[in-house]
Amino acid sequence: MKVESAQAKDYDEMVNIWEASVRATHLFLKEEDILYFKPLIRNQYLKAVTLYCVRNEKGFIEGFIGISEDKIEMLFINPAVQGKGIGKLLTQFAINNLGVSKVDVNEQNHQAVGFYQHLGFKVINRSALDSLGKPYPILSMALT
Repeated sequence: MKVESAQAKDYDEMVNIWEASVRATHLFLKEEDILYFKPLIRNQYLKAVTLYCVRNEKGFIEGFIGISEDKIEMLFINPAVQGKGIGKLLTQFAINNLGVSKVDVNEQNHQAVGFYQHLGFKVINRSALDSLGKPYPILSMALT
């Protein structure tokens, strides 16, 4: 497995991974929230970050990470390959090569919180609302 840059031509594939991953891990979200966020991911959020991905042997994306400055803004893995080291590979790439040291995580996504804690991130702040004012608490985490 290797990390490579992702391009605008990959957006549709990444949105499909985003949706499958969110449905598998963000069980606290309502259906209307997923439908609300999906076009934002496709049309705004992917364009706002630097994207890297891992592809399988057939060239399909299995996971991707979006970085802005020193922060992970998104990390999504195809549920069929979660637990195979792709998220760790992408995160360590971002830390070691891009100077990443921060991430915000949905508090209710216990799997993600544990993942980042395992990689050395610590909670430094908590917000009761997400960045859009929705009632999904966010944990700000940083490498210490």
